[in-house]
Amino acid sequence: MENSFLLAQSSGGFFVQIIPLILIFAIFWFLIIRPQQKKIKEHNAMVSNVKKGDRVVTGGGLIGTVTDVSENEVDVDFGNNVKIKSLKSTLADVKSKD
Repeated sequence: MENSFLLAQSSGGFFVQIIPLILIFAIFWFLIIRPQQKKIKEHNAMVSNVKKGDRVVTGGGLIGTVTDVSENEVDVDFGNNVKIKSLKSTLADVKSKD
């Protein structure tokens, strides 16, 4: 009798032990993963809307004006006849000319 009582309790114990792991994962999701996904979406939207004449900041901190836009690249003029072709994904910030 005593053994069957212990076995019945141990089956519910596994579910009770896994609840904290599920809670930790949920907290991890809402505090770390979800905000990061939101930030990535915002960056992709910003980069896809780059147009000629926009002021941009590259990942390296260079500030320039967009002179040409293609599918995945932009030509950026930094002044004094310095023009560099850069990947859109490396742009850190876009300041619209409007």
